[in-house]
Amino acid sequence: MIREFKQTDIDNVMEIWITENIRAHDFIPKEYWEKNFEYVKKILPNAEIYVYVENEKIVGFIGLNDNYIEGIFIDSKYQYKGIGTALLNKAKKMKDELTLSAYKKNTKAIQFYLKNEFKIVEKNIDKENDEVEYIMLWKK
Repeated sequence: MIREFKQTDIDNVMEIWITENIRAHDFIPKEYWEKNFEYVKKILPNAEIYVYVENEKIVGFIGLNDNYIEGIFIDSKYQYKGIGTALLNKAKKMKDELTLSAYKKNTKAIQFYLKNEFKIVEKNIDKENDEVEYIMLWKK
């Protein structure tokens, strides 16, 4: 079940955020994510967030700022079960266009978005960690 984020969800959501960022981005030092944890926890409720709940437990979420996907994060024990796709489809129903950035080395994410009709439209270097990232776009 997908529902809107509630402030009481913050600790569960942040646990998924840090665990899955460290796991998915093994090419970025773990300290980068740890250093940004409190900042993200503070600003995250300002985004439009939807959580995926299974058996009364939050197992994933998507964060949006207007048409920009800040991220889709799924607890690794629940990945490859259609949860990320369900969250992405929720966003697609509400928006005519979506953009995001994903690190080139995060090949699973790139493949996921390409499979879900996103196109790579730009390539940048993330100045904070000197990694190549792709800007991706989806339009209705």
